[in-house]
Amino acid sequence: MSQRYLFASWNVNGLRAVIKKSPSFEEIAQELDADVFALQETKLQEGQVDLDLPGYFQTWSYAERKGYSGTAVFSREEPLSVRRAADLLECAVPEAHDLVAEACTEGRVCALEFEHFWFVDVYTPNAQNELARLNVRMAWDDAFRAFLKSLEAEGKPVVTCGDFNVAHQEIDLKNPRTNRGNAGFSDEERGKFTDLLDAGFTDTWRSLNPEVTGAYSWWSYRFNARKNNAGWRIDYFLVSDEIAQNVRGAGIRNDIFGSDHCPVTLEIEL
Repeated sequence: MSQRYLFASWNVNGLRAVIKKSPSFEEIAQELDADVFALQETKLQEGQVDLDLPGYFQTWSYAERKGYSGTAVFSREEPLSVRRAADLLECAVPEAHDLVAEACTEGRVCALEFEHFWFVDVYTPNAQNELARLNVRMAWDDAFRAFLKSLEAEGKPVVTCGDFNVAHQEIDLKNPRTNRGNAGFSDEERGKFTDLLDAGFTDTWRSLNPEVTGAYSWWSYRFNARKNNAGWRIDYFLVSDEIAQNVRGAGIRNDIFGSDHCPVTLEIEL
């Protein structure tokens, strides 16, 4: 018998800062009421926060560098197993090993195995100004795609979410013409995202909303970007194509503040 799940994902851009805001992080988590709630860019080390989230198991991945990157997943079910970026590194081709290893110290992956599926939270490396880190980003994208396919090969479909740091299509950002070639909207990054979808994954929100414009999940803190809705859709839920027909809803919760990103959600039967 299938079960309906509600998943949520949010780049909090510093969890300690979000905790101090109103409404509190705990209140937002309660409002989202997700079965699995994934975070990116937690920017903390073990023991720096004590979250009161009754009913949730907590899975963390910390960056070696203090105050940087990091992911976490809160799940109502206890995961059967957990994998992190070191497992992704095993999927890198030899010539890209060193590039991927650099990003794998940054706490960018929490992969949780449940009875019927894998849930993978990712914070994809930013290509940075003038695409200074594009080589790392390209190597990461290839390794991450191979990692997801390796999980599928073990016999369970994959649900993956997070900040993928790319607006895939022109419809996914406010100003595509002026941002062409910038980090997050370079041809190279967009091409790798296409490769990921072509490998057997569905962009759940876009599949349900193929023509909708003005739907974004990230806004710069500058120029009143959020007030003017001059944003980018760079936060996603992707699922293995084999379970795409089980998607029952996908949302962008731009009514929730506290970060320069807003949460995104997925309802699915698994």
